[in-house]
Amino acid sequence: MSVLEMKVPSPGESITEVEIATWLVKDGDYVEKDQPIAEVDSDKATLELPAEESGIITLKAEEGDVVQVGQVVCLIDRDAAKLAGDAPAAPAAEAPKVAEPAKQEAPKPAATQTYATGAPSPAAKKILDEKGIDASQVSGSGRDGRISKSDAELAAVPALGGNPISATGSRSTTTTKLSVLRRKIAQRLVSVKNETAMLTTFNEVDMSEIFRLRKQYKEEFAQKHGVGLGFMSFFTKAVTRALQMYPDVNASIDGDFKVNYDFCDISIAVSGPKGLMVPVLRNAENMSFQSVEANIKDLAVKVRDGKITVDEMTGGTFTITNGGTFGSMMSTPIINPPQSAILGMHNIIQRPVAVDGQVVIRPMMYVAMSYDHRIIDGKESVGFLVAVKEAIDNPVAILMGGDERKGLGL
Repeated sequence: MSVLEMKVPSPGESITEVEIATWLVKDGDYVEKDQPIAEVDSDKATLELPAEESGIITLKAEEGDVVQVGQVVCLIDRDAAKLAGDAPAAPAAEAPKVAEPAKQEAPKPAATQTYATGAPSPAAKKILDEKGIDASQVSGSGRDGRISKSDAELAAVPALGGNPISATGSRSTTTTKLSVLRRKIAQRLVSVKNETAMLTTFNEVDMSEIFRLRKQYKEEFAQKHGVGLGFMSFFTKAVTRALQMYPDVNASIDGDFKVNYDFCDISIAVSGPKGLMVPVLRNAENMSFQSVEANIKDLAVKVRDGKITVDEMTGGTFTITNGGTFGSMMSTPIINPPQSAILGMHNIIQRPVAVDGQVVIRPMMYVAMSYDHRIIDGKESVGFLVAVKEAIDNPVAILMGGDERKGLGL
């Protein structure tokens, strides 16, 4: 018998263990080569484990087990042939049923009817009469079912438009172990709150020009470039410009040292089946609008399909997150370590604003920037956010060099 021992491959640098999140096959199943057989969680991503050979699989780890990189998690018998499904067994003929003799019930003693049986007490009768409640509709808790004053008062609650205080429906609880990825995220977020001097500054941007550009060019842009013209390309271009204007926002702390980066690797928060992921756009400062949109689309598809790699989420010098897609009006985004700042986008609301002394209705968005005050001063953080605002308010002049068609690659 030729048996292959399948070991946990290394998902990436510095990762030494993973958790078996889900087995996609059962013990004894026949698997094909490259067929996904398990999902494993590391502290950075969820990855699929493909079968290295075809054969009958024997599982050596349970769901929820934490296993070391290089540890054997299953065996594949390469000599085993794929078995055809067994034909279902014919149902056994039912034995004829023998009629059972009817059981004779003992006669029940007649209930003794008394004056108090089911009748309200004088105090209860007064309450029921005042509220117009039929005594026959009230269950009595007293002796022989007599309706007490408290029974009448309880029955009167719905009549007065209230609701009796009672627990109805299911009250069960479910306890589920957090995945390795979720536990790691929790640790990182708590450490950010404890180890950084995090502050948040706010501003608002006028989305009128971006709305106009998208409405005017969205079909032509999609036809030429094969991707839609979204909001993220405008914000990514605005952020990379502002990072070059305020380089300390594009820096991190390493012990007693500040590390400045001459490139802008922008982490874009993307929601997926396993939670929020932050794939990275490398050298986003050199990307065109169509390049940003195409790369974000590609990364978002990988996150949705669970095919994002650790390398594609590693690094990043600044993060953009868009809570507006879920309806958030305002939030204080939390820094993605070891970065020093993050920009939060929010929902777009038609609001009255003053423009040249006149009140007009404009599509407005609140933006928030959380930053580490240990490395970024208030002047820089406010200046950075104002630079983003200027670029979003006037994208043609600031982001497209005054030529909107050329700026969009049309």
